[in-house]
Amino acid sequence: MARGDHIYVRRGRRYSHHGIDCGDGTVIHYGGSRRTGRRVERTSLEAFAAGSPVLVRPYRQRLPVEKIIANAESRLGTRGYHLVRNNCEHFATWAATGAATSRQVRRWAIAAPGAVASVGAADAVGLHLVLLAILSMGAYALSRPWPRRRRTSRHPATTSTPRSAVHRAEQQHHAAGRVEVGGDGDDRQPQKG
Repeated sequence: MARGDHIYVRRGRRYSHHGIDCGDGTVIHYGGSRRTGRRVERTSLEAFAAGSPVLVRPYRQRLPVEKIIANAESRLGTRGYHLVRNNCEHFATWAATGAATSRQVRRWAIAAPGAVASVGAADAVGLHLVLLAILSMGAYALSRPWPRRRRTSRHPATTSTPRSAVHRAEQQHHAAGRVEVGGDGDDRQPQKG
């Protein structure tokens, strides 16, 4: 790790936390909590990592180191965190490249198109109403009868052979003077009367 690096740590399987390494054992990143409000702050590398391994995000092109640090420091104390539009990854990517993007949000939006709408709905109407709606949909789904699957024939000859081929085989069988009785394979010669 070096001064001006975009660094991140994984927080379980669900997301990663991003910041800018200042090169002096501190990191500028979004800190705080929902309750106190998230803001850009400078903390120790240990506080940022919270026991997780620190990784470096490589870039093909990035701004000069002093510009990256200046960008990050210019946001110290600012609020405005938003999970989808302005999160810690947006901040660190903007400081390092000049463009605020988030791979996590992009992956999340592609993997679950309804997720962004759900976050927007939760933000607009309140999380408790969204949870109530999800529970209601689940209860409705459970109250509906389960659809029954149709059983398919286990005899590959009847399911994969076209009907005309089966008909030709029956005609050839009868032309040979054999009549099939029942379905148990009991073949008898026709009786002459």
